[in-house]
Amino acid sequence: MLFTDQDLKKLIGPLVIEQILSVTIGMADTIMVASCGEASVSGISLVDSISVLLVGLFGAMASGGAVVAAQYMGKKDKEMVGRASNQLFLAVGGVALVFMVIALAGNQFLLNLIYGGIEADVMEAARIYFYITAVSYPFLGIYNGGAALFRAVGNAKVSMQVAVVANLINVAGNALLIYGFQMGAAGAAISTLAARVVCAVVIFALLKKNKEIPLGKSWKPDGRILKKILYIGVPNGLENSIFQIGKLMVSSLIAGFGTASITANAIVGNVGNFQLIPGNAIGMAMITVIGQCVGAGDVKQAEYYNRKLIKTAYLYMIVLGIGLIVLARPVCSLYQLSEATTRLTITVLLYNCICCMLVHPLAFAQANSLRAAGDVKFTMVVSIASMWTCRIVLAYLMGGYMGLGVLGVWIAMTIDWCVRAFFFTTRIRSGKWTAHMNVITNG
Repeated sequence: MLFTDQDLKKLIGPLVIEQILSVTIGMADTIMVASCGEASVSGISLVDSISVLLVGLFGAMASGGAVVAAQYMGKKDKEMVGRASNQLFLAVGGVALVFMVIALAGNQFLLNLIYGGIEADVMEAARIYFYITAVSYPFLGIYNGGAALFRAVGNAKVSMQVAVVANLINVAGNALLIYGFQMGAAGAAISTLAARVVCAVVIFALLKKNKEIPLGKSWKPDGRILKKILYIGVPNGLENSIFQIGKLMVSSLIAGFGTASITANAIVGNVGNFQLIPGNAIGMAMITVIGQCVGAGDVKQAEYYNRKLIKTAYLYMIVLGIGLIVLARPVCSLYQLSEATTRLTITVLLYNCICCMLVHPLAFAQANSLRAAGDVKFTMVVSIASMWTCRIVLAYLMGGYMGLGVLGVWIAMTIDWCVRAFFFTTRIRSGKWTAHMNVITNG
């Protein structure tokens, strides 16, 4: 076997911790800025919806590079791993710089276009937070690229350690700037920027010292390797972009429901992310595990590890889901909400917890097995079609027309999960997902 149980623990354990720390950054911003009022919480959450769209694009490039590197590791070709690493940074860095410029130049325009009807104080908090955090995109891109490379070779401990540093900087910065200098959303943004700058510098320095991933001497674009990265990255990026555009449309719909709904949606998104940690971590591990199996040409092991990891994701997500259900009210009390907003938040949170326990790993973690095998076009088509026909159309129908509000939006979202889970599971069982497995390393 390419991976023993101990190997999987060494890979997944740090990824789980890294995901916990990643979620903590978002929660730290929201909880600590909550002392400044619900307007600041809402402004940050609205900007995060835009940022996820932009950041997801160069995150997709990082995933593409990780798949290529993992498959070359499976073939024991370290020279190509190094060459792919250089090209990964060129791809991610280029995309990140472009979107930083777009975010800085179009700050007010983008916010007015998407959220033009929101209250003035929410808009002001969003404008400030968006402008400052946009500067961090290139640094976040460098970190994502470096972290993806370490994970691709099975070393997830490095990115976890860097995430620890990021959290310490972010929390300390929040305490100083939000509580000490009363800077509100601006303080939260500056802390996030500082954390991302340090992460980028540290992980790149560690990568240059690492012998397992030898960076090449030439930083000139290599069309052949870039094509391999883009083969995975472009469909993944297009899928993620359209997915996030859909989420922006839904966020715009929720913004029309009022500040209570915006706040409830933001908090459920932050708190609910804790339940997704095992699924997200295992989904990231699948890039490494399935990618190396495919690179070695071993379909049976790829199928075996897909089943094993999905079962593991379900086990831990059920445990965390039950914990969140029990602690729903105490957790919501951390955000200093009104009673009406608290009731709405708890209702949506309980619904989300139950649905995550039932279907989320099959809809999302499993998709990374398909991507790691090169079956990226299928996942793209299914995800985009499901997004528009289920999540968006049903959100407007159930949330707006039927009057279910933010709960109707979350119901529509989970229907989207069910559709994805059905098609991805069917694809795995049919065996068609391995038809593209030789495209990356032999193409």
